[in-house]
Amino acid sequence: MDRRRLLAVSAALVVLAVGTGCSTQDDNGEPSRSASSGGARHAVEAYVDALNSRSVTGLIHVGGVDNEGWSRKEAARILTERGGKKWKIKDVRIDYDMGPDTGSARLLAEGKAGGSLRDTFTVTREKGVWHLAFFTHQPGGRSKESSSTDKPSS
Repeated sequence: MDRRRLLAVSAALVVLAVGTGCSTQDDNGEPSRSASSGGARHAVEAYVDALNSRSVTGLIHVGGVDNEGWSRKEAARILTERGGKKWKIKDVRIDYDMGPDTGSARLLAEGKAGGSLRDTFTVTREKGVWHLAFFTHQPGGRSKESSSTDKPSS
């Protein structure tokens, strides 16, 4: 199966699982540790897929923000800077350093035409759905600092 078809099938399965409220839990009703790491990793993968497909709604969904003018504008800005570069994930590391529903994710990806993407995100699980905190201009004082680990340009 070619790579694009595999990515499309993977993305469809993630959307289907999220859309149907599917979650993995143990017998006590608590989310399992393996579901945590897989769900957070899938959120990072969805972010890269949204960048590659230049999807404003994809970024809004994985960012866990409302689809409003400010979020569409910021998503468009992110896509202008990083979208459509055919990023391929080289490494994703998830650390649950703030509890089972909050942690950090480190992403390393390479573009098809060269260049690299290095980011660190806060990952949070709300109502069983993992989101990445990358929207920095949220109204109402919920702004988040950018956590890019790219080297500054000279």
